[in-house]
Amino acid sequence: MAREFKRTDRIADALQRSVSRFIQQEIRDPRIGMVNVNDVAVTRDLAYAKIFVTFVGRETDEECEAALAVLNKAAGFLRSLVAKDLDLRTTPRLQFVYDKTTIRGNQLANLIDRAVADDKAKNPDAPAE
Repeated sequence: MAREFKRTDRIADALQRSVSRFIQQEIRDPRIGMVNVNDVAVTRDLAYAKIFVTFVGRETDEECEAALAVLNKAAGFLRSLVAKDLDLRTTPRLQFVYDKTTIRGNQLANLIDRAVADDKAKNPDAPAE
């Protein structure tokens, strides 16, 4: 019988919980603000972990890039905290990546809503689905 989850997936989930908690509790830089840790991808040899994040309340790309630079600068500190928290032989090197999927998803949803509203305005007699 095959395993339900791979080891890298379980470690990625544990890293996501641990990193998000430590960012919230230990990082006091005001340039970061509120951070959502969306996903973690760990390499098969557990040497590297890409952490996909979004920043709440940051409108411009420059603000997001500045906050991302702060997180990447604090990656070694966060790695040491994660090493104490998780019982792993080697702790992966952390690399933070700005995740634009939620922003892009909201933009696409707004475009779809606008297209549906325009279609209803042009054809008011069309049946609603």
